[in-house]
Amino acid sequence: MLNDGFDVQEMTRLIRHRRSVKPVDMDPGRVVEPGLLMELLENANHAPTHGLTEPWRFTIFQGDARAELAGVMQRIYRETTPVNEFREDKMLKMGQNPLLAGAVISIGMARQAGGKIPEIEEIEAVACAVQNMHLTASAAGLGAYWSSPPLVETREFVEWLGLRTGDRCLGLFYVGWPKPGFVWPKGLRKPVEEKLIWRGELRSS
Repeated sequence: MLNDGFDVQEMTRLIRHRRSVKPVDMDPGRVVEPGLLMELLENANHAPTHGLTEPWRFTIFQGDARAELAGVMQRIYRETTPVNEFREDKMLKMGQNPLLAGAVISIGMARQAGGKIPEIEEIEAVACAVQNMHLTASAAGLGAYWSSPPLVETREFVEWLGLRTGDRCLGLFYVGWPKPGFVWPKGLRKPVEEKLIWRGELRSS
């Protein structure tokens, strides 16, 4: 099969260049253009999906909507966290992080009516969509970070996003331009050989 001119080496470089960049390392004063965000979302829309259910659902928060998101997160955290587990520093961070990113994208999973496709496969499809967004962000020079605090799984937060019963929120995707002087992190991975089991024998033709 022809690769239609795609550069495998360039794709490999991009995949290995991708890093998680937390909101604290993003430049809150620099806007992420809507057209660039749409590029991320369009690429997410081309993720693999069993049965073509396309389960990903995204809500994009920019401008003043980021403050609304921060306030809702803090409120739900206060209301749903047991007293012995409540942390003031964590609640403060929930109020700050959305304002540090140029945009925040909620990662929703719409459950297929009838449940023919196993839920785990729908979750995996959404994860593939997020990987597409993350790679696109890295290619554009954007920082990105997938956060999944427990509160996003609460019924209160899922309903606030407008998702249905049976749907899930799998986290928040923070996107923003890195701060001036930010040094892109180096990759830290153990050798892939430590994670492989080869079976069968490769034969040259």
